[in-house]
Amino acid sequence: MRVAVIQMSPGADKGENIAQARGLIEGLLAEQKVDLLVLPEMWTCLGGSRANKFAAAETLPVPGGTGGEAYEFLRGMAVVHNVYVHGGSIGELAGEKILNTSIVFNPLGEELGRYRKIHLFDITTPDGQGYRESAIYGAGDEVVTLDIAGTRVGLAICYDIRFPELFLALRRAGAELIVLPAAFTLQTGKDHWEVLLRARAIETQCWFAASGTCGTHHEGNGEPRQTYGHSLIVDPWGHVVAKASDGPGWAVATINKAFTAKVRANMPLLDHRRLA
Repeated sequence: MRVAVIQMSPGADKGENIAQARGLIEGLLAEQKVDLLVLPEMWTCLGGSRANKFAAAETLPVPGGTGGEAYEFLRGMAVVHNVYVHGGSIGELAGEKILNTSIVFNPLGEELGRYRKIHLFDITTPDGQGYRESAIYGAGDEVVTLDIAGTRVGLAICYDIRFPELFLALRRAGAELIVLPAAFTLQTGKDHWEVLLRARAIETQCWFAASGTCGTHHEGNGEPRQTYGHSLIVDPWGHVVAKASDGPGWAVATINKAFTAKVRANMPLLDHRRLA
């Protein structure tokens, strides 16, 4: 299976972000064939005010129903280009909160599953910037895997990467590939992004497809914030097999299930676990 991680530089304008995503997807597919497209975290609205975030969020339909602008864009890309689409994550309206939600479509435009980010980013980065996702976002509580083109895929989002118990649960649920859209901060990303992804890949013996945002966006008060980018694909031995450059673009790699099986057979980590 050929997987592409799309790297974007989104802002608070949902229409402009959708246009950027469309251009990147069409540019990639004009060059090469892939089976699965992966977008970044919250690519429809990064930054802006609380009101702006709520305005960009969507009420998700029951599977088979008609959704909002971003939902239908993702479904349309799957159908028009005959590919699986992992929609990174978008804002899902949930009363007084927004859920940070991944949606996956097959080439027929059918929804395969949803994952709602479990771990919320309430931290202070080394440069002193504070992040309080829980002020706006609610947390999910479900471990999600699904089948894409015969491969079992586990779903996670951004800050989840720091909690290895989630990824052990995904591996135990049969995951062979884990998809992780993100908007990693520049301050944390430059030190931890690749290290954490490679560690989780080695621990779980899974492929990782991690799609990130890059560039500068602005919060509602005008404060600039930078995200790290460096979208990448990692194999089950922890090697980075594809990586995007600094700006908008993509990285593509083939998921080799025979290699996964070999790594797991030679080092059967699940059989050797004693404490969890």
